[in-house]
Amino acid sequence: MAPSASIRWISTTQHEPWRDLAAPALGDVRGMPSVFLQTDDPQQTIEGFGASFNELGWTSLAHLTEEGRDAVLRELFAPGVGLGLTRCRMPIGANDFSTDWYSYDETPGDLALDHFSIEHDHTTLVPFIRAAQRHQPDLTLWASPWSPPTWMKTNGHYAGAKGSPIAAGVDNGIRDDQLGAEGTDMMRLDDDTLASYAAYFGRFVDAYADLGIPVTMVMPQNEFNSAQIFPSCTWTPEGLAAFIRHLGPEMARRSVDVFLGTLERADDGLVERVLSDEDAARCITGIGAQWAGKGAVPYLHRHHPELTIYQTEQECGDGRNDWRLARHAWFLMKHFLLHGATAYMYWNMSLLRGGVSRWGWAQNSLVVVDPETRSYEFTHEHYMLRHVSHFVMPGARRIPTLSYTGHENQLVFRNPDGSLVIVVQNDLTEEMPMSFLIGERALEVTLPADSLNTLVVPA
Repeated sequence: MAPSASIRWISTTQHEPWRDLAAPALGDVRGMPSVFLQTDDPQQTIEGFGASFNELGWTSLAHLTEEGRDAVLRELFAPGVGLGLTRCRMPIGANDFSTDWYSYDETPGDLALDHFSIEHDHTTLVPFIRAAQRHQPDLTLWASPWSPPTWMKTNGHYAGAKGSPIAAGVDNGIRDDQLGAEGTDMMRLDDDTLASYAAYFGRFVDAYADLGIPVTMVMPQNEFNSAQIFPSCTWTPEGLAAFIRHLGPEMARRSVDVFLGTLERADDGLVERVLSDEDAARCITGIGAQWAGKGAVPYLHRHHPELTIYQTEQECGDGRNDWRLARHAWFLMKHFLLHGATAYMYWNMSLLRGGVSRWGWAQNSLVVVDPETRSYEFTHEHYMLRHVSHFVMPGARRIPTLSYTGHENQLVFRNPDGSLVIVVQNDLTEEMPMSFLIGERALEVTLPADSLNTLVVPA
C-alpha cells in the first residue's frame, strides 16, 4: 500500500462542494472496522459514466460565450478535469427535450426510406457531440427513439397522451381517438413496417458513423410502457420481440449491440416475455432500466448474468436542482451499481434556469445557464456525479463491502491501475466516525455532517 500521505479525500456538503480535506493515515486496526473491503471478490466491470445529448442542452449552452461553453464542455468531458464522461446517450429523432417534434423521415408510406435525412441534427445534436469529442476523443454513444415516424404508428401521431399535472396547458394536438395505452402496441407490427423501421435505425447509425460519431449500441424504445404528451410509443413485449427479430440482424451487420429497453416498470416479467422469443433473445446482449425499472434490476442481475445492465436515465427532478434531489441521486446510483449496472447515465447535461422542456416539464440538469447574464453554474447533482465519475475509470471493478455495524452507505471500486476509490455518504446531521479495513490496515475518517465523500487510496 502506498504511503498514507498520498491518500486523497474530497468532501461535498450542501454549502461547501468539492473540498480537499486532510487525508488520514493508514494505520493499525484498533477495533471493529465500520466497513470491510472484500478486495478478493471483484464484481462487475464499469464501462463508464455519461449523460444525454439533448437539443435543449445545446440551445442552452448557446447563450454562453464561446469561452464559457468550452469551459463547461471541458468540465463535463475532458479526462482528469471534471466528470470525465465517456459513455453517453442520444435520441433517435425527437425526444422530450428536443426543440419540437421531428423524425428522420416523415414522408407517409416511405418504406424504402428514400426521404431519410438527419439534416435536422446538424444544427444541434451534431455540433453538441462534436464539441464534446474535442475534449473526449474516446467518447462512444448509444441511442434510442422516443417515437417512430408518425406514419409507422397506429395512431399517426408522435405522442400518446394529452395533458398532465406536470405540463398543464400544453396542447400537442392529439385527438381522443389517437391516445395510446400501456399494454398495447402503438407501432404497426406488419413485417414490411418493422423491416423498414429496422433499416431506419441502420441509416441513423450509418449517417452518424459518416460524421465520425460512433453509435455502438441501440435500444428499441424509450420507456415502452408509457404513453406521454411528448414523443412516445407503447409496445407490448411481444411487439418488441417481433421488432427485435428485424433490428438484431440490421445492427449485427454494423457490429452494433442491441439492448432491451428502456424498462421503466418494476416488472421483470416484461423482460422475460421478450426473452421467451428465442430469435429475439439471441439478438439481445443487455438491458437498460430507469425510473421504476430499478425495482426489476436486482432480479435481472441475479437471473440473467449473461446480460449487461445499464442504468439509462437519472430521475430528472423538478428544475429546482436542490440538495434534496442530489441526495436522492446518490441513493439511485448506489442502488443500480450495487445490483450490477456497468454504466450510469445522467439525463440533461445543461438547461436554462428552471429547466422547462418544449412540453412543459421542469427538470434538473448538471449545468444551469442564465441567458440574461450569459453565465452558468454547476449543480449539486453535478458534484454528486463527479464524486464517482471523476475517480472511477473505465475498466474499474466494483468491490463489495461488508459491515457488522450497519454502515451500508458506500460504493468501492478498484481502478485498472490498482487504486481503490471509496465513495461514502454521511446522511446524518452530525459528524460520523468511520473506519475501513483494507487488507490488514485501517483507514479511519470522521465524515462531515450531511456529506458525500471520496477517498482514493493508491495501489
